[in-house]
Amino acid sequence: MTEKVTSRIGLDADAYKFDRDENLLELLSAKHSESQISCVMVDEAQFLTKDQVWQLGRISDELDIPVLSYGLRSDFRGEPFEGSEYLLTWADNLKEIKAICHCGRKATMVLRVDESGEVVSDGAQVVIGDAQYRSVCRKHFAERVYE
Repeated sequence: MTEKVTSRIGLDADAYKFDRDENLLELLSAKHSESQISCVMVDEAQFLTKDQVWQLGRISDELDIPVLSYGLRSDFRGEPFEGSEYLLTWADNLKEIKAICHCGRKATMVLRVDESGEVVSDGAQVVIGDAQYRSVCRKHFAERVYE
């Protein structure tokens, strides 16, 4: 399904929404045969499946299209997401975008907080809507503290 992605300064481009059952290699091969694709960018890449990560590698290798993906390494419980696990394993190149914890240290983890600001320690890996997340360092993740 064709959508639009828009930057903060107003630039936009076509975007394709897909689900966990979508074969990205087939989708992008078909789109590429219609109109040349110069680059593939995937946001929220932690939600990819293992198969989709492999398909992105094949897009890069077989279609010669650069693939850039962005996402979290782990969930609010400190567990890896499936997509992240395989991206970290199979990627040709990794570049970290650094986040900072409220204490000033490098944030490598996320905490989920509820509507009252209390840290949530269990529940579904993915919650869309009311859940809020805070980037924290490993120390504050272990303490389950967000100040």
